[in-house]
Amino acid sequence: MRIGVLAIQGDVREHILHTEKAGAEALPVRMARDLDNTQGLIIPGGESTTIGMLMAEYGIIDAIKERAADGRYPIYGTCAGMILLADKVVGLSPARLALMDMAVSRNAYGRQIASFEVNLSIDVLGAEPFPAVFIRAPKIVQWGSSITPLAWYEKELVMAESGPYLISSFHPEMSPDVRIHQYFLEKVRQAAALVDAS
Repeated sequence: MRIGVLAIQGDVREHILHTEKAGAEALPVRMARDLDNTQGLIIPGGESTTIGMLMAEYGIIDAIKERAADGRYPIYGTCAGMILLADKVVGLSPARLALMDMAVSRNAYGRQIASFEVNLSIDVLGAEPFPAVFIRAPKIVQWGSSITPLAWYEKELVMAESGPYLISSFHPEMSPDVRIHQYFLEKVRQAAALVDAS
């Protein structure tokens, strides 16, 4: 199983290492052609406007949307990646994939100096809390019925999924815990099984 990691900005190396520890091959994605032979994609954090602009310039947005058209190409977006998956963004709106029915607010948890770590209860990962790192994190402010909440922090939704798509406000690659990456890989396996069965 090959997972692409968008390598324009953010914790690319950390996501690659976590993906490999979780049991899959990870490939950096810098151009649209790098998506070839990948079964899923991780979009790391960073500056969403810059990432979206470069994705559009390099043809990556169109290439991802083409792969995602049948709902069988799982994507996991963390922090800025979450913004790029949202179909609505409060304020300045970057070029994005707009694949999930939700509205997000950028940098809603404050500036980088206000970064923090908290143990989250995430039922799909089991009983042990997950050490979540929030860095200039966006906030999900509205979502539709297709969105399934997975984790909350102080009554705010910080992790969710919709079909093959997974998002989190926080950075799982900043902790030694690889369970979220394992959870994403299971979504990729399920999507691959649908492709094989068709």
